[in-house]
Amino acid sequence: MIKRDLIIGLCLLAIAIAVPFLLGNRYLITQLTLFFIWATVVTQWNLVFGVAGIFSLAQMALFAVGAYITAMFSLYFGVSIWIAMVIGAIVTVAFSVLVGLACLRLRGAYVALLTFAVSQAIFILIITDVECFRMDGTICYQLTGGVKGFSGFEDFGFREALGYKYWPIGNYFVALILLTLGMIFAFAIIRSPIGFAFRALRDNEGYAMASGVSRFKYQLLVFALSAFFTGLAGGVYAGHFRVVGPSIFSLSLLVYLVAMMVVGGVGRPWGPIVGAALLMSADESLREFGEYRNIGIGVVIVLSVILLPNGVVGALSKWTHRFSTSKEKPVPD
Repeated sequence: MIKRDLIIGLCLLAIAIAVPFLLGNRYLITQLTLFFIWATVVTQWNLVFGVAGIFSLAQMALFAVGAYITAMFSLYFGVSIWIAMVIGAIVTVAFSVLVGLACLRLRGAYVALLTFAVSQAIFILIITDVECFRMDGTICYQLTGGVKGFSGFEDFGFREALGYKYWPIGNYFVALILLTLGMIFAFAIIRSPIGFAFRALRDNEGYAMASGVSRFKYQLLVFALSAFFTGLAGGVYAGHFRVVGPSIFSLSLLVYLVAMMVVGGVGRPWGPIVGAALLMSADESLREFGEYRNIGIGVVIVLSVILLPNGVVGALSKWTHRFSTSKEKPVPD
């Protein structure tokens, strides 16, 4: 399985590296950059939701913390975006540990409700922030950006280094490196003893704890581990778009990313990547249909849940197993 995953990963990475040079379509490069960012978020969310079995909805709050801290340090203190991203990721880890501590005594839907409430509380604090924190000429900036959010802060510097025509390629490779590192990290966790402990707590918590697996330790660990790359993804989002606002807390975006896991296969290592690719492709295909776009995405999700309850990757694994088993059956004399 490790050899198979390595071959698939190297092939996909080679294709991703070649795309900007073979196609060079600016719109495609921008959409793929966004795909890499969302795929990173969903891959890390899958560690918490799919592998560890914790029904957390705080991932978009973690993403927002990474994006906002990156923007704030760059705008207020003039910190390089590269350093601000790392600071944002570290702050995100600290915030995720606090969320994990709050969820220790809760199970199932109660974890989902609490983490969603935390996310909405941060959203309310941001949009109700009207106090002037800093004046830049005639422009007043709130500490959290308020309803308008942040804009005009430093980017990755590719506009100056590569010029107007090629700067999106620089951002493209930053997002690709982020996804690659996030995937390597996620696969390493899933295949390691830590991943086995996560799955043990997910499948039979009582038996796992009786065997010496500490729920306190591993729940905090999975929150912290997934938060680092989620925070970095928020930083890359901020550096790419140079805009961060309350819209990243929207319920529609939250549902969209959860659907990526469900369509791809919850708990499957390749599920988030496949789900993100399919849903973003479906969304792009329905772009011309205006108001029917969300309806079409909803139909795709419903059909996936009904026809492929284990996700696309789960169905492919099942069919592959059946095919290999049928070939191994001995032929009667």
